[in-house]
Amino acid sequence: MTTRGLRNALLVYDGDCAFCALWVGRLQCTLKVFPRVTTSAEADTEELGLSDTDIRDYVWLITPTRHMAGAAAFSGLLRGQRHWGWRFLGHLLDTWPVSLLADIGYRLVARFRHRLPASTAAC
Repeated sequence: MTTRGLRNALLVYDGDCAFCALWVGRLQCTLKVFPRVTTSAEADTEELGLSDTDIRDYVWLITPTRHMAGAAAFSGLLRGQRHWGWRFLGHLLDTWPVSLLADIGYRLVARFRHRLPASTAAC
């Protein structure tokens, strides 16, 4: 993922989830390069090739050539940054066995996000 590729990407997340909205907002403030952002309610999921289950279970980073979900989407966000530290962390998260741990961590957070701070019943 390059900086240019990230600028041409789209991040799709569950806009009904306050926890998700909070973290997307924090990442937008922290990372210098960020893709366009849309919520699952605003996105044309059919055109993007995503099902309702896809949207409910994962955040998606969609580039002209790839669809990345969950931890891979986060890794892609980091790999598209200008600063070498963020890029290194993104590549690390995409390398086995760290990628396996990142995926497990993402699934746990996604499963229990309704119990985490800033969550609502919609989460």
